Order: sequence, then C-alpha cells, then structure tokens
Amino acid sequence: MQRLLRFFFQGLLILLPFVLTVYLVYLIFTVLNETLFSAIGSLLRMVVPALAAGWIADLAGGLITLSVIILTGMFASFYFGQFFLSLFDKVLTRIPLVKLVYNSLQDLFNALLGQNKRLNQPVAVSLMNGEVQVLGFITRQDMTEFGLPGKVAVYLPQSYNFAGNLLVVDKDNIQLLDVAASKMTTFIVSGGITGKS
Repeated sequence: MQRLLRFFFQGLLILLPFVLTVYLVYLIFTVLNETLFSAIGSLLRMVVPALAAGWIADLAGGLITLSVIILTGMFASFYFGQFFLSLFDKVLTRIPLVKLVYNSLQDLFNALLGQNKRLNQPVAVSLMNGEVQVLGFITRQDMTEFGLPGKVAVYLPQSYNFAGNLLVVDKDNIQLLDVAASKMTTFIVSGGITGKS
C-alpha cells in the first residue's frame, strides 16, 4: 500500500505541472476566443457569408488577430509607423481616465517585455536591521523627485501571484545581486523552490 501511495504522489508530481500548464493555455485561448477571435470571426462572416459559424470562423479570427499583431510590430519599426503611433499615444495620454489606465499598462508591458526592460537589476533589500532580506528589482535609482533623496524604489514581486509591492528604501539597504533578471523572477514567483538545490 505504501508503495502504491508513493507511485501515486510521484505520478501527481509529474502530471500536475503539465496538466495545469495545458489548462492555463486552454483558459487563455478560450478567453481570447470568446472575446477577440469570435468577434473578428463574426465580422468575417458578415464579409464572407459562406463562412459558417463555429470553430472555422473562430480559427480564421485567431489567424487574423495574430496577423494584425505581427503587422503592427512591423508597422511600428518604420518611421511613419513610429510617427503615427506616437501621435496615437499623445491622444490617449490626454484623456483623463484613459491616461491612467493606458500609461500604467504601457509602463508595465514595457518593463516586462519591451526593448528597455526595467526589471533588470535584481537586489536584496535588508529590513529589520538586516535580520530579514527580501528579493526584488530596482525600478528607480533616485527618488529626489518625490522629496526622498538617498532613496531608491524597489519592486518586490509576490510568490505564486502576479502582484507585488513597491518599497522605498535607503540606498545603503540595497545589495546588488549578480544574477540574471529572468532567473530571479522565476525564483521569486516560485517561492524559491525553482532550480537546482
């Protein structure tokens, strides 16, 4: 019986990460399908009436969506595209409520995915007179603009969560770490259990 339990937990440890990954990908695709892909598929059916409703229309909507994303990236790499997108950006940043949401999302995605990634300086922050250290990333080297000279802003991602906290601490409490930002992110998000022990 004990051997059977051991095999059960061993199988569980192998299957759970795989099944959860497949399930999350499925959920993301389902949400995209129910919102973006099916909407584009519906528009496509209006243009091409012979296209039947269902997965073929949704697949066509998905392919069009991917094509639009790639074409937008190509468009943004040319001078005219950069000019047009900066004009669009200026319009969005002048609308009060839209400005708050748009700027926050744009900064977040640029920090994580953009060419000038900002979450690239891993640090350990000493708290409680050095008794505790927390891991994070420097997001701003100088807080003088906020009336806090000698302080830095550090973002602390949370484990098993897509949230985090922002701390403002003395520069003396920061220890720069010589580790890749991607490795640090994986380590923090996994609660420190990822990687070789």
